[in-house]
Amino acid sequence: MDKLKILVLDDEKRVRDEIEEFLIGRKFKVFKAGLPSEAFKILEKQKVDIIILDIKLPEMDGIQVLDEVKIQYPEIEVIMISGHGDMTTVIEAMRNGASDYFQKPFRLLEINNAIERTKRFIKLNNKLKEYKQNYDIFSKELQKDIGHRLLGSSKAIKDTVNLMTKVAKADTTTVMITGESGTGKELIARGIHYLSDRNKQFFYSVNCSAIPESLFESEFFGHKKGSFTGATTDKIGWFEIANNGTLFLDEISDMPLSQQAKLLRVLEDKKVSKLGTHTPKNVNVRVIAASNQNLEKMVEEKTFRADLYHRLCSFIIHIPPLRERREDIPILLKHFIKDYSNKMKKSFTQIDKNIISILSNYRFSGNIRELKNIVERAVIICDDDILSLKHFQSFGNSYIESLNTQDKLKAKINFDLENAEKILIIKALVKSNYNKSKTSELLNISWQSLDRRMKKFGLSENAGK
Repeated sequence: MDKLKILVLDDEKRVRDEIEEFLIGRKFKVFKAGLPSEAFKILEKQKVDIIILDIKLPEMDGIQVLDEVKIQYPEIEVIMISGHGDMTTVIEAMRNGASDYFQKPFRLLEINNAIERTKRFIKLNNKLKEYKQNYDIFSKELQKDIGHRLLGSSKAIKDTVNLMTKVAKADTTTVMITGESGTGKELIARGIHYLSDRNKQFFYSVNCSAIPESLFESEFFGHKKGSFTGATTDKIGWFEIANNGTLFLDEISDMPLSQQAKLLRVLEDKKVSKLGTHTPKNVNVRVIAASNQNLEKMVEEKTFRADLYHRLCSFIIHIPPLRERREDIPILLKHFIKDYSNKMKKSFTQIDKNIISILSNYRFSGNIRELKNIVERAVIICDDDILSLKHFQSFGNSYIESLNTQDKLKAKINFDLENAEKILIIKALVKSNYNKSKTSELLNISWQSLDRRMKKFGLSENAGK
């Protein structure tokens, strides 16, 4: 989170100055006002995150200021300063949207605690806004183009969309989505959620590989304050957050074996117990999991529980890699070009037709994510009216040029040893993204030997730089 900007509105100069000195020491950006009219002039010119607002003020009281702020600047959080005997007013302020308060005479620690609580609330609120925005955008896109522009038109994708549509109606069925990284597993999961009766509830995505084993139970099930060292506040777990909605468990294969039994128990019982409490709470969550690993093999190797595997795999959807559905590449390519050109306010009068034919034969080890990144880079680079092959490049030499070179080399006489060596070097360069050190390792030769061969075949010495 960027540095917080805080406005202190109090008619006592001593109070304003004391709070300002403390907040500046904490690296916050501070504005001060002694009158409400001064404060609103500041708000017209400055973006403020938090207002520390005294209840007793000239011109208008703090409650009136709070009401006006919430009308004009609803995203600003307000912390009230109350004097002795003002608790009734404080309660009214909290009902009207204040996020916290501290009392006069105050200690600096109380100010800090109030800001920290409000900061956590701002972070959570921003996260919820982000999820809602992403969900709304996705829902509109999916509703408009499901199975066509966003996902493709191949038989494999049509079959996938058909399975999505069917399983979405089976409200309690757990779903396992398999496929390589970058194939769009989360997109499929969001599609199932959107097409289900849970679509007005929360969709929560969790990357299991990013959760430390020591925090597994706290993150998934929540905890009570004081349940372990560092648990300074109550925490709601992901199952409760996604209650009545959908919980997406990405990279489920990375979940520690020791924690898999706990997840299985929740899936079976549909109840969670926070750390620090023995009172279980019922949860109604649709679980969708995803993995880019071979879970059946992991079960055989005993690195993934067989019972959890069978519980999660009630319904399996496999997304094939992009290289196995090349007919989708032109559709996705045109979509991403249009999307990024609109975002960057660029208009192309012409798009080189060779882009589609060449990219349709590219392997895309990173799948849709790689295609998307390639297009984004090309649109950024292009300052012309025509989007051409030269814009699809990677730091110096174009991998598009390399693909063309490979095609030309393949057309030459068979059994030409020098041509075969040249082709192999080009393939290794492309595979390693023109990193000479990695290329020499792939070819099992020294860096110096690679350099000599590149000079021999007239390959650029600046490749990859």
